[in-house]
Amino acid sequence: MAREYLLVLNAGSSNLKFGVHERTGSGSWQTADRGQVEGTGKAALGRLLESLRTRLDSARILGVGHRVVHGGPGHSGPAVITPAVLAELHGLASLAPLHQPHNLAAIEALGEQLSGVPQVACFDTSFHRGQPAVATVVPLPGEIRAAGVQRYGFHGLSYEYIASVLPEVAPAIAHGRVIAAHLGSGASLCALRDGRSVDSTFGFSPLDGLCMGTRPGTLDPGIVLYLFQALGLAPGQVEDLLYTRSGLLGISGISSDMRDLLASEDPAAKLAVDYFVYRAAREIGALAAVLGGVDALVFTGGMGENSVEIRSRILAASAWLGLGLDAAANQAGGPRISDPASRVSAWVIPTNEELLIARQTRRLLGLG
Repeated sequence: MAREYLLVLNAGSSNLKFGVHERTGSGSWQTADRGQVEGTGKAALGRLLESLRTRLDSARILGVGHRVVHGGPGHSGPAVITPAVLAELHGLASLAPLHQPHNLAAIEALGEQLSGVPQVACFDTSFHRGQPAVATVVPLPGEIRAAGVQRYGFHGLSYEYIASVLPEVAPAIAHGRVIAAHLGSGASLCALRDGRSVDSTFGFSPLDGLCMGTRPGTLDPGIVLYLFQALGLAPGQVEDLLYTRSGLLGISGISSDMRDLLASEDPAAKLAVDYFVYRAAREIGALAAVLGGVDALVFTGGMGENSVEIRSRILAASAWLGLGLDAAANQAGGPRISDPASRVSAWVIPTNEELLIARQTRRLLGLG
């Protein structure tokens, strides 16, 4: 009997992350392989499939789950890819130009390579559907909002995974008021109540909220008008500026990588780090107000999981909330990094978006 697998793909702007999940003889699933292939498009996908064919031999692929950043207002859960769904998602590409085109290119290329294998889109926006209207409305005229202008929120796959493991990792806070911080080259915060998204720092696009590696975060819209009207920038130039030349890179002029900035003695690098921490602490305070208090802060994402210094500085800036740091636990990487006497606990919980995509895909395809 041929072995049966589920493939998970997360196609980014510079690499292709993948996971291979195998169905065991008992009908349960286990992770057989995970990793990434450098590059994008059909070439990267071709290298991955060739490698998998060699390793998996005559295995049967039962389905493929994809991370798709933007699902628009209509998707509150994963969706089987059809021509109509694919066309709808292409219509959202301008709202997430760094991510959506790569996500969809992988779906299209795989449809050619594995014809007949069902594919599922798992959306970064879905977890935030169901937030209260005051958290999603954009204060513009009704005809503009009717065209799809609202706050969507992103990093939902990461936050949904964190919410799913809290009952096991930290049961005392799982149903409480939790602020989750996904900190990486893209960065955001999410307010969780009883494991559900109440609000987040991302809004209409992945440009909003916290300062990021190359994206500015919250920006006065008057600045964008100024770029067009006074500086004479074209739309493509403004898009490039906001998505690839701002944030930590824009402030420092050195790097978009926090590790480089923390290692630098340059005053501009110090300012970039200070601003990142300042904005994170400011937004933690805002989400604490949304929740009516906070029981725990959870760090995840590349920086959140690995940067001892950034965690320490954010907790110090948020000490007024009742957060106290256990320096030794923070140095060790947690999972709990707050002082036992701290009124609000702090945690480090690694995210696993690929595993969540696998779960959503199996559920939708009825694979157990």
